[in-house]
Amino acid sequence: MQLAFVGLGVMGFPMAGHLAAAGHDVTVYNRTAAKADTWCKRHHGSRATTPAKAVEAAEIAFCCVGNDDDVRAVILGADGVLSGIEAGAIIVDHTTASAVIAREVHAAAAKKDVGFLDAPLSGGQAGAENGQLTIMTGGDRGVFERALPAMQSYAKACTLIGPVGSGQLAKMVNQICIAGVVQGLSEALHFAKRAGLDVEAVIGAISKGAAQSWQMENRWKTMVADRFEFGFAVEWMRKDLKIALEEASRNGAKLEMTALVDSFYAQVEEMGGSRWDTSSLIRRLELGS
Repeated sequence: MQLAFVGLGVMGFPMAGHLAAAGHDVTVYNRTAAKADTWCKRHHGSRATTPAKAVEAAEIAFCCVGNDDDVRAVILGADGVLSGIEAGAIIVDHTTASAVIAREVHAAAAKKDVGFLDAPLSGGQAGAENGQLTIMTGGDRGVFERALPAMQSYAKACTLIGPVGSGQLAKMVNQICIAGVVQGLSEALHFAKRAGLDVEAVIGAISKGAAQSWQMENRWKTMVADRFEFGFAVEWMRKDLKIALEEASRNGAKLEMTALVDSFYAQVEEMGGSRWDTSSLIRRLELGS
């Protein structure tokens, strides 16, 4: 297929690479041109100077940028995706953003007879590099099924949740769950250490039961070792939790734990930890004890 990829960050760079490796003809755009040049040398694709030019011949245009404002700029801007894409094509937005911007872009795309999917990701940089992402998608089933084969180049699971906006809402659910699990694990490890327990023995026992989680299996050792250079950064998590809390203010959901954990992450940032991974919540407890 003729594809375009806009946004070559820690997620987009390897994702676009998987598309090229699958045999697709990929044109990329990145705000920092040097990174697009590096991608082209590694994957033998082509680089465009604007999002509009990147998507001129694209059947599907993928975007993976920072936030609502970035989505609005690269898709709806003067040189954005919608100004260059052809009718009948599809835009897949992998940015973690609000359901509000997803619906805004969908409405604008529909006026040009362009399909749209909001498709935020879970799995982090490692998942993107290994082609093992989980994708939560909002949009029409027909559009989803057309885009699915390409998305499967870098995903282990891709689920259509519901209409446009549902993907972003599902990602909020995902981040709400993670926030609670990581705080609980942080407190549990902190407690085990203060109680003088053999932490490895404890984890070996409880990880076989109801307390088991991905975070426990993959992060307990590095948390105990006070190492936080893995995975999703605190500043990115706070961005995502802010989106969830704002949505809750609209739909009436009570996110008491989420708001509390967000305040803990704010304290981690004050400690200089904006780029530490999300498991760094334990450092706040350890240093404060």
